[in-house]
Amino acid sequence: MRKKPNIIVSSVDAKRLETLLDALSSNSFPGMAELEAELERAEIVTPEAVPANVVTMNSTVKFRMEPSGEEFVMTLVYPDSEDSQGRKISILAPVGSALLGLRQGDSIEWPRPGGGMMRVSIVEILYQPERSGDFHS
Repeated sequence: MRKKPNIIVSSVDAKRLETLLDALSSNSFPGMAELEAELERAEIVTPEAVPANVVTMNSTVKFRMEPSGEEFVMTLVYPDSEDSQGRKISILAPVGSALLGLRQGDSIEWPRPGGGMMRVSIVEILYQPERSGDFHS
């Protein structure tokens, strides 16, 4: 089993996510335990201290699929901000919780449509609220 990379989460995101988790019934979505575990192992820092290369809530991220090299862009959002075009991924999705706190250059396993897994690398964080001075989004 691969060691999970160290992750950083802003105190604002951690508080909002803990409130969200507390409001949901136990095991109300696949990956709930994984999101709780991610928050438990995260280094929690003030929003101003979040490095610019870390995926936070509402960050827009460019990914590359390995080995094809195909790239795509998605934004990590709270469940009420999902879209039907598939450009946003909920933190409640297993892949969403896996993205939180990762850094540019990190890779994760991502479920393939139709089954199986693929490796996806974070190429660039196109937008991060904290980097843009938005410490409360």
